[in-house]
Amino acid sequence: MDCVFKKCGVGDVKALRALSVKTYGETFAPFNSQENLRAYLEGAFREEKLLAELQNEDSAFYFAYCGVVPAGYIKVNESPAQTDIGDATSPEIERLYVSREFQGRGIGAALMQFAVNLAARRKKRYVWLGVWEKNEKALRFYRKQGFYRIGAHPFVMGDDVQTDDLMRKDL
Repeated sequence: MDCVFKKCGVGDVKALRALSVKTYGETFAPFNSQENLRAYLEGAFREEKLLAELQNEDSAFYFAYCGVVPAGYIKVNESPAQTDIGDATSPEIERLYVSREFQGRGIGAALMQFAVNLAARRKKRYVWLGVWEKNEKALRFYRKQGFYRIGAHPFVMGDDVQTDDLMRKDL
């Protein structure tokens, strides 16, 4: 599927929030309590928090537009904004989500390739990400994209401390 990638700016905050809440809920609602999911969504995707992330020069969000609708998005962090590792030779892919109705069309792979190409143009050594150890669909996808496990770190979902696998792809 042909998609156009557009860097998000502060004017996109409402669309980013809506897509973030929608895709995160679609992905994790079946595996978490409603209370924990609600607490996470209200904290992580508050408009003020997203505005601060959009204004952070070490982070960038990109929408994947398939037609006029944003079908998915990706967030890439440079070292100072990373959630872990903090290696200036590698960007973090903090978020990669595709709306359920657009899944299975290659949009996730296109977003990933977009981020990998961006890193390669910037002469980075590798890209890395964190993924919930129980998210088998995402783990399969990342392995297919050439990522391998390099460690783990905690991820807090409401009152539930979960484990994210840290995965890396060498460039």
